[in-house]
Amino acid sequence: MTRNKFFTCTRFILPGFLLLLANSCTKLDEQLYDKITSANFLQTKDDVTRDFLRAFEHSYWSIQGGSTFMMQENSSDECMTPNRQGDWYDGAQYQRVHYHTWTPNDGYTNDAWNAFYQGINLATNSLEDMESIKDPGKFTLTQADIDDFEAELRVLRAWLTLRAFDFYRNIVLVTKVKGETKGGPQATPQETFSFLEKELTEAIPKLRTAADLGDAAIGRWTKAGAAALLMRLYLNAKVYTGVDKFADCATVCQDIIDGKYGAYALETRWDAPFDYNNAASKETIFGFPGSFGLTHWQYDGGMYFWMLPYQAPRYFGFTDFGDANPKYALQPGRDVDSVEYPFALGKPFVKFHKYPDDLRLLKYKNLGNSKRQGMFLFDYLPYINSDGHPDTVRGNKGPYPLFLRDQVGMFLNTKPGTPIADKESNMNHADHNSGVFPVKYPYYPSDDPNKIGSAYAEIRLAEVYYSLAECKYRAGDKAAAAVLLNTVRARNYPPGSPSLYNPDGSQLTDQEMLDEWGREFLVEGRRRTDLVRWGVFHTGAWWDKQPDADDHTDVFPIGQNVLNVSTQLKQNPGY
Repeated sequence: MTRNKFFTCTRFILPGFLLLLANSCTKLDEQLYDKITSANFLQTKDDVTRDFLRAFEHSYWSIQGGSTFMMQENSSDECMTPNRQGDWYDGAQYQRVHYHTWTPNDGYTNDAWNAFYQGINLATNSLEDMESIKDPGKFTLTQADIDDFEAELRVLRAWLTLRAFDFYRNIVLVTKVKGETKGGPQATPQETFSFLEKELTEAIPKLRTAADLGDAAIGRWTKAGAAALLMRLYLNAKVYTGVDKFADCATVCQDIIDGKYGAYALETRWDAPFDYNNAASKETIFGFPGSFGLTHWQYDGGMYFWMLPYQAPRYFGFTDFGDANPKYALQPGRDVDSVEYPFALGKPFVKFHKYPDDLRLLKYKNLGNSKRQGMFLFDYLPYINSDGHPDTVRGNKGPYPLFLRDQVGMFLNTKPGTPIADKESNMNHADHNSGVFPVKYPYYPSDDPNKIGSAYAEIRLAEVYYSLAECKYRAGDKAAAAVLLNTVRARNYPPGSPSLYNPDGSQLTDQEMLDEWGREFLVEGRRRTDLVRWGVFHTGAWWDKQPDADDHTDVFPIGQNVLNVSTQLKQNPGY
């Protein structure tokens, strides 16, 4: 699957615009011009709507495009892309991500920057177009419509800028693109922080609520969505500027929970925020609409479809995309002899097993009628093959069935529980049995009408609860933190489970807080950010990873290709 496969002028369609754009690509009776300029580009309501939406499609792609997901997850203690018997070695680029030994010559350091700035420039270009509309009635729109479009584009640009800020820290602030011939100067971290704070606080009053938008809310930036970005900015403020903003973060979180920006509610099932109907979920604060027939970037090769053993789709009964690819898997918690590693960080599957009645620990299985159980692929994965015979998922390096395990090594055709002589376990020494695979978004069978129907939930109400819990914890109120966390965690366990935290919060420590962030937001593209905020990204050790020499790796280098083109930019310190 490639980007071009999905994008046409109507590929990214928000529900509220479906009828509006139904014929927008085939209308042939429009006035023709010998050239398109900013003065004549917007002629109809359809033109304005398409202009408004263009940056959203790119932004959805950017959740995984430009290596953004890979850089957030593989640089952390959560995911890995090891050399699997020659597969995914790729010049050791993923090993450099794992070891934090990347250089500006690694292509992904350019790719992420470009992914962010392509979106920023698109959003800014569309924003300037909206600002140029002096007579909304010409397009059968109101000034309130235009004000909302402008506010949403400012927030979309802020979301992209915040991500660039988190990756690179010393970035360029873009507020104008029309007529510009060269890039602007780098802003200081404080200037970028202040810019984002201002953009978001000014946009919130002009935005609508999810209730205002109704069924069209998915994919639209609302008051709560903008407030949630402010929450993220404040939660990480000390990392970004050296100034603690946890109290401000707590205030925003409480306002969102209290409904100041619209009514939201947590789902009662752990999998509901990711299910095929999550576009209508009251837990989804901001998400990108997905569907099998149109855009579904979280199911792309840059993300979850390449977080599966090759033949896993056969186990799901989902054959539309062919075989998958094991680019990503969870880092192991045990050595080749199944002894748990001693380090505190990493070991994500082991961390789930700390609470053994966790419903997510069940092996993923489709139950029929658009229902599933469990969140992980492990052990053997049986299925009925095309000849109607029982079979088992295999790799591409031998005919033997795979037995997926929370270990990395050369197990090959070794039966489970049988010791192997080769004790090596590292990024350059893995086979296709190595690693457990998480399945957060469902893969329903090919004959299920809701296959690949989930929206991508970029911001969930659960994140607001966890952010507020962290603020309470840092302020010394462990009891309040425990209550907030348990409000979300209760759905992960059977009724009356002993796995809920004690009401006094006595079980909470820095490590447990970080572990719980990892459990709830596993493979949601944020783990690196959380490790940096807790001060362990460069100091910590995990599987096949020793501490870094210093903290310069907390931000990525600006890619050399970017520097070659934008000569006014200075490389980040340490590179």
